[in-house]
Amino acid sequence: MIEVNLLPGGRKGSSGGFSFNFSLDALRNRGGGGGGGGSSVDSYQAFFAIAAAITIGYVGFTFFSLRSETEELNVQLEAAVQDSIQNAAIIQRTNELQARGDSIQERVGIIQQIDADRYTWPHILDEVAAAVPDYTWLREVLYSGDAPLQVRVAGRAGSIFAITNFMRRLEASRFLRAVDTETIQQVPSEENQEDLVYLFEFLMTYESPGVDELQTIPLFSNGAQAQTAGPGS
Repeated sequence: MIEVNLLPGGRKGSSGGFSFNFSLDALRNRGGGGGGGGSSVDSYQAFFAIAAAITIGYVGFTFFSLRSETEELNVQLEAAVQDSIQNAAIIQRTNELQARGDSIQERVGIIQQIDADRYTWPHILDEVAAAVPDYTWLREVLYSGDAPLQVRVAGRAGSIFAITNFMRRLEASRFLRAVDTETIQQVPSEENQEDLVYLFEFLMTYESPGVDELQTIPLFSNGAQAQTAGPGS
């Protein structure tokens, strides 16, 4: 233990351990004495002792400050690690849900595409049946090609006027266009050979009208509300 007494004439005893007393009077007395070499050595010792005490105190204060700051940083680091682990789990879950949502959306798109085409032939048959005039009988309605969808209609009629009327009604349909006559042939009737009838074949193209002309119901919705009303759906 080092003790420094800066008061003139002051002295303080120490009990136990090592003690060092430093007095300004002692320095003055020793420095004023002529020729003593020990006074210079004692002055240097006192100076270095004071510097060592100050240095040790500063180092101790710095050490405990750094230790406290390190502990605080460790606590913050641990909290940040826990937050990072939690956020990583949330991000992984979010990515899984996003991937599942994309897969569901893709499947819904396929289903909607299939659903949009399932009424094609009902529309064709409905339009062809509605266009048949009097004295006209259908024999077959067949698929003839794709991209665009082509339909072949074959039948017989009692007159050319009936065939012309049939073609005009087909052209008026919003689902059929480009009605072309393949064959028209006059032959004896199967029931009575003396009666003559006309056999005909038409080739036409199916074309779905715009959504503003149809009544559609969404495949997935909270309520079955029609978008735009229109006949022929």
